[in-house]
Amino acid sequence: MNKSNVLLIGAVALAFGVIGAMVGINRQPPAPVTQVAEPTADGSPHGAVGALYAQTMNDAAGAPQSLSKWKGQAMIVNFWAPWCAPCVKEMPELAELATELSKKNVAVIGIGIDSPANIATFAAKVPVSYPLYVAGMSGTDLSRQFGNTAGGLPYTVLIGADGQVRKTYLGQLKFDELRADLAKL
Repeated sequence: MNKSNVLLIGAVALAFGVIGAMVGINRQPPAPVTQVAEPTADGSPHGAVGALYAQTMNDAAGAPQSLSKWKGQAMIVNFWAPWCAPCVKEMPELAELATELSKKNVAVIGIGIDSPANIATFAAKVPVSYPLYVAGMSGTDLSRQFGNTAGGLPYTVLIGADGQVRKTYLGQLKFDELRADLAKL
């Protein structure tokens, strides 16, 4: 190869690199996906809610907790992981909301999809005002029962006191939208 071929190949490679960088910089993150769940015909709790209530998960400190204690209470269930940047980013505002909602008998819980050690380490560094549970990889299966076919995180589920799934949110929460949905409960 002569010098002009090397320069030409270098110029083409540089042009593609610049184009790739421009596309990457200008790319917008996808908008969160929300889905309104259809209530069950007979008014019974949604099947995934029953599966949630049937679970016993360890909390971040390692103590087993029965999730049936949330039965009959409206709740926000947030599927998250310590390695998920959007999950961690929404946690402070979700913690503020949890404190506010506790006076209105609406619970917020976090279901961590990671190892017990990783969630315990995270909880020690980033305390939140709502309970964090350790589901491990089975949390992905549980979130899929709620309609998270992509298996993406964060995934949040709004459940009415009657056990009906009111809405699901894939991606980082838009808290104005969540508050508007909570007002409809």
